[in-house]
Amino acid sequence: MDRRTALAMFGAAALAGCAPRTESAPGKASASAKRTTRIRFATDWRAQAEHGGFYQALATGEFARRGLDVEVIQGGPGVNVPQLLASGAVEAGMGSNSFILMNLAQERAPVKAVAAFFQKDPQVLLAHPDPALKSIADLKGRPFLLADASVTAFWVWLKAKYGFTDDQVRKYNYNLAPFLADPRAVQQGYLTSEPYTVEKEAHFKPKVFLLADEGYPSYAAMVLMPEALIGANPAAVHAFIDGSAAGWSSYLNGDPRPANALILKDNAEMTRDVLDQARAKIKSYGLVGEQPGVMTDTRWSAFFEVASAQGVYPKSLDYKRAYSLQFLPTSQAARAA
Repeated sequence: MDRRTALAMFGAAALAGCAPRTESAPGKASASAKRTTRIRFATDWRAQAEHGGFYQALATGEFARRGLDVEVIQGGPGVNVPQLLASGAVEAGMGSNSFILMNLAQERAPVKAVAAFFQKDPQVLLAHPDPALKSIADLKGRPFLLADASVTAFWVWLKAKYGFTDDQVRKYNYNLAPFLADPRAVQQGYLTSEPYTVEKEAHFKPKVFLLADEGYPSYAAMVLMPEALIGANPAAVHAFIDGSAAGWSSYLNGDPRPANALILKDNAEMTRDVLDQARAKIKSYGLVGEQPGVMTDTRWSAFFEVASAQGVYPKSLDYKRAYSLQFLPTSQAARAA
């Protein structure tokens, strides 16, 4: 859901390192027994298709085959993933967008993004049907319904690219009524959520602009891990990312029912029709891309240049503290060699 945008600007406490936890495999008590690494993974919202690859990896044994004992912990409106990492409540967490990682880098918090499973951020703008609207540039002068956190996040990019101005901003409280009442209004949303909700509740198909398709450089569905775990157990980090990559490939290109069953179990408010349409959009819009989990210096640099040019971050910020490229999924590392 788009409320995850509100989590982007949460301040992070000084993150304490989360040491890896290992346990003997069931029935193996000897010192030489095979050991598994426990990883509790906190998602950025309630269980949904946007988490499908991680649930699929759990359901189909991709994590277990790599020596991991993984628990997926669903998020929600009151969940702050960096705080969970700081307290040691989880060993890994999900980052919704690149602003979260830049904020942590600015605070010198010891946590990094180690993979990005959405190459395209699902952030969209919704408008009423209008033949005159061909691109985001055509929204100039219209009122924008934005959450507070969005004003210091993707709105920064929109202003820099299209010349939009702050006097266009109106308060968005996650209620569709103001958008539906004003045919000129533009509302923020998530590709896999709000457009479908508008169609079901208002009975019209909104005009949808995916920011990523017009150059917005943010990653999404990132895996965040503390530097303590990265340093102490890099093999477990590799295993988690490889397992997640396999899970995403399976969820999108194979049978999604194993993951969907876990999602529906975790989130009583989720429905199968919402899961199906969201998975279809993740596929058709190419959110995951051909190489699940990949990140590049070029993309991170492009993101930082835009944000720093608008004064969101000082140009002296060591933005490379935000991420690590050493844990590419095995298949990608082989291709890059």
